[in-house]
Amino acid sequence: MPSAQDPFYVVKEEIQESIDKLQSSFHHWERIPANTGEQIHLSKELLASCGSIDWQVDELDKTIAVAARDPALYGIDETELEKRRRWTSNARTQVSTVKKVLTRGKESNGTGTTSGNAMRRELMKLPNLYGTDGTDPYAANDNDDFIASESDRQLLLIKQQDEELDELSASVQRIGGVGLTIHEELLQQEKIIDELGMEMDSTSNRLDFVQKKVAMVMKKAGAKGQIMMILFLVVLFIILFVLVFFT
Repeated sequence: MPSAQDPFYVVKEEIQESIDKLQSSFHHWERIPANTGEQIHLSKELLASCGSIDWQVDELDKTIAVAARDPALYGIDETELEKRRRWTSNARTQVSTVKKVLTRGKESNGTGTTSGNAMRRELMKLPNLYGTDGTDPYAANDNDDFIASESDRQLLLIKQQDEELDELSASVQRIGGVGLTIHEELLQQEKIIDELGMEMDSTSNRLDFVQKKVAMVMKKAGAKGQIMMILFLVVLFIILFVLVFFT
């Protein structure tokens, strides 16, 4: 059986285990003398187990009904659906038979043997879920059908994964193109920044040179020369001010 099991078969196995435990407990119940405290307590436990199994079978029937709406979507066919319906019907009948005998046992004042005989009579009417050797007669066919449906499902999943990988590959290529464009833009901006830095260095060197020249002129001119230069600059400023604002 593949590791990715059909949920139906997983739940089916769990329910079958519960039914096996129910039957085992019932065989113990039918050997207990009637109307004893132990039998009454075990009867309550068995009835509770019957209710729990009935609920699980009902839920399993609901999943079968959902799958029947679109069998192709779940990788099954009508034959498989009919097998599943037959199994749940037989399981429900088996649990119902146990419940019926337990109810009769509670109402009866006889012995445990009478209840056991009633159980055996009821079970004679029940279509057994197992063969004479204790194996499930549908197991081989169910396994073959499940393997076939699972194979189809795996192929469908692989196809979907291939499509998703193609979409992912296209997305990666688009992201790679965007990344390459960003890289080129960064290189251009880095080049512009380098050129700006070089121009700033050149301007700074020129400014330093002019400042040194001015300092040398001011030093050679002395105090009198500095005063004359200041007066000249003031006169020049006044002339420029008049030319700009009064003409």
